[in-house]
Amino acid sequence: MTFVDAQIAPTRKTGHIKLHGPEAFEGMRRAGRLTAEALDMLSEFVTAGVSTDKLDRMAFDFAMDHKAYPAPLGYRGYRKSICTSINHVVCHGIPDARPLREGDIVNVDVTLLVDGWHGDSSRMYCVGAVARRAERLIDVTYEALMRGVDAVKPGATTGDIGWAIQEFVESERCSVVRDFCGHGLGRLFHDEPNILHYGRPGEGVKLTPGMFFTIEPMINLGRPQVKILPDGWTAVTRDRSLSAQFEHTIGVTDAGCEIFTLSPRGLHRPPYTPDQPLR
Repeated sequence: MTFVDAQIAPTRKTGHIKLHGPEAFEGMRRAGRLTAEALDMLSEFVTAGVSTDKLDRMAFDFAMDHKAYPAPLGYRGYRKSICTSINHVVCHGIPDARPLREGDIVNVDVTLLVDGWHGDSSRMYCVGAVARRAERLIDVTYEALMRGVDAVKPGATTGDIGWAIQEFVESERCSVVRDFCGHGLGRLFHDEPNILHYGRPGEGVKLTPGMFFTIEPMINLGRPQVKILPDGWTAVTRDRSLSAQFEHTIGVTDAGCEIFTLSPRGLHRPPYTPDQPLR
């Protein structure tokens, strides 16, 4: 199934939150695992001198080799297979011919459509040795994601997720971007519910087993305000401060949640060594 096929399927966004059963969980496991494997594959190539265009081509070839489709390609006119957001780019950076430089930090965001199901995940990569403040921002952002994931359980709310992220990030003197959010997904790329990365405990949508959504906090070292560049896609920090993001696709279960996009090799956060625990 292609992205276009998925868009004309009868599972259009309706404003209602879909609840999924065991077969859908199996589909999302396949999509999430392949997406994580794509990010694993790219990890050794995010080095100085390599262009983000090359990473984009590699991700496209990986998808084709595995009978999948990169969902961003053609989405609302987007012409690339992945997003690559470098340094002060918050999200939706467009791959191009410019080479990565020593000291850059870059978020690579991959969404693969596998048998009609979407797996959506992003990770931060360090290009060689990076400044300590950049390392710290990456650590804070990853921990913020996992605190959001830990808040997911039946009966909790989307506000609980946002609060877990916001409280931690602001205690670390960083800021949460308000302009973008996580989202429901499954057979659709973007669906209900929206997952804000800030909020108040007990507010928002009540979480129920069978929900699928992403949690993908964007965290800035400076102020939270962003602006969109003239290309209509690239979001950057207004104060030019560094920004970082991590993203997982999850499903709510009776016991809590299942992360569909964990790396099968344990390469889930910098420095991407396989002996790391899965948190």
